[in-house]
Amino acid sequence: MIDSYGDGRATIVANGKSGISVHNTAGVEIRNLNLVGDATSFKKRAGISFFADAAGGKELDHVTVSNVDISRFRTGIGIGAGRGSSGFRDVRVTDSTVRDNKDAGLATYGPAFDAEAPKYAHERVTLSRVKAYGNDGDPAAHDRNTGSGIVLGSVRTGKVQRSISHDNGSKSSAMAMEGPEGIWTYDSTGLVIENNVSYANHTGSRSDGGGFGLDNNVSSSVLQYNLSFRNDGPGYLVYSAADNSAHKNNTVRFNLSGDDARKLSLYGGIVAYGTRIKDLDVYHNTVVQKANGSVRAPALRLQEGLSGAMVRNNLFVTDRASLVESLTAYTPAQVRFQGNGYFSTGDWQVRWGGGTYNDLGLWRTAAGQERLGSDPTGTSEDPCLAGVTVPITNVTETVTMVPACTEGVTGAVDLRSLGVDPGRVDYFGARLSLPASIGAAQPKPAA
Repeated sequence: MIDSYGDGRATIVANGKSGISVHNTAGVEIRNLNLVGDATSFKKRAGISFFADAAGGKELDHVTVSNVDISRFRTGIGIGAGRGSSGFRDVRVTDSTVRDNKDAGLATYGPAFDAEAPKYAHERVTLSRVKAYGNDGDPAAHDRNTGSGIVLGSVRTGKVQRSISHDNGSKSSAMAMEGPEGIWTYDSTGLVIENNVSYANHTGSRSDGGGFGLDNNVSSSVLQYNLSFRNDGPGYLVYSAADNSAHKNNTVRFNLSGDDARKLSLYGGIVAYGTRIKDLDVYHNTVVQKANGSVRAPALRLQEGLSGAMVRNNLFVTDRASLVESLTAYTPAQVRFQGNGYFSTGDWQVRWGGGTYNDLGLWRTAAGQERLGSDPTGTSEDPCLAGVTVPITNVTETVTMVPACTEGVTGAVDLRSLGVDPGRVDYFGARLSLPASIGAAQPKPAA
C-alpha cells in the first residue's frame, strides 16, 4: 500500500519520471496522494503507471487507486500491457482527479486487437467518481488522438460511473486523423458507461471532440443515463473504421444531449456510422440540438455501415437544423425507426439519402420508416420541454430536456412487446410508466 501518513495528503513531485510506477505487480493499493509532474514528466511519463509485459501469464489481480489528484504528466493514470502479455484484473479507480495532463486523464490500453481471435488485456475495470478536466492534448501528435478525459482500451467487462469529464482536448493536433472524446472506449467488450457527465470538451482537429463514444471493435456495451452538453463534437458517437464484424450488440439508451456538435456540422447529438456496425439499439434518448451560427448539426446523424440497427422512442428537437440526416437511404431491414418524436421550432426537416422531407407522413411513405406493422408510429407534436437544473462540479447548468406536459410525449412503442427490456427507470431514476413517454425522461407529475 502506498498512502499518506498523518493529516492531509502527501505530495509526490516527479523529476522527469512517473510519480508511481508499478511493473508486473498486482495486489497494489494507492491512496490519498497528490502527484505533480515537471516539464519532462509532462512530455513522457504517467503520473501513476501500471504496466505488464510478462509473457504467457494471466491477469494480475487487484489494483486500487483512490483519493488521488494527478496533474502535469503525459497521462494522469496509465494502465497498459505489452504485446503477448495479459494485463490487470479487478482494477478500481475511485474518488480521484486527473487534470491538466497532456495526452489523457486516464487511459487503459493493450496489444493490437485481433477480430479473428479477440483478446483483452484487462478485466473487470471500474471507475467511479473520477474527475477528468484540462487534459488538453498534444498539438504535435499528428498521427494519433490526444486530449481525452477517460479512455478505456482492451477491457473485458467494466464500468465508468458517476464520473465527470470536461474542458479536455483544446490543443489536440489539427493534423490528426482522429480527435479526443470526454469518455470513450475501444477494443473492448461488456462495458457499461452510466450516470456520467461530459461537457465542454473540444478538438483541435476536424474530428471528434465529443462527450461519449463507443469506438473501434466495441461489443456488448452500453451508454446509459449520461448527460452530454456543449461539446465541440457529438454527444454520443458510435463508430468503427475497422473492416471486421467486431463492432456489434451495443446500446445507447436514456441519455441526454443538449447543444452538442458546437464546432463540427459533420456530427450531431447522436452519431452512428462506420465500416461495419451491427445490431445497434438506440432508444429513449433526448437530444435537443441548437444551431451555433453557421454550424447546424442534426439531432441524429447516420452514415454508411449500419445493419440491424433500431432507433426507437427517442425525442429529437432542433431549431434551425435537420432532425435526422442520413447519407444512406436505409431500408427498415437495415435501420428501423419506430415511436420517435421529431419536433423543430424552425422548419421541420429530415434528410434521407438524396431526399429532403418536410413532413413526417411524407418521410414515412417514402422511406417505409415509422411503422409498426401497418400502423404509423412517431409524432411531431410539441414536447413542451422545460429546463432542469443540474449541478456539475463548480457550475450549475440548466438543461432544457424534461417534458413539462403532464402526459409527456405520447406515442412510444412498447419495447417489451418487441423483445427489448428498457429497464425500470428513466434518466432521473423515476419509475417508467407503461406505456413510457418518448425520450429519456418521464413527465413530471401534476402538482
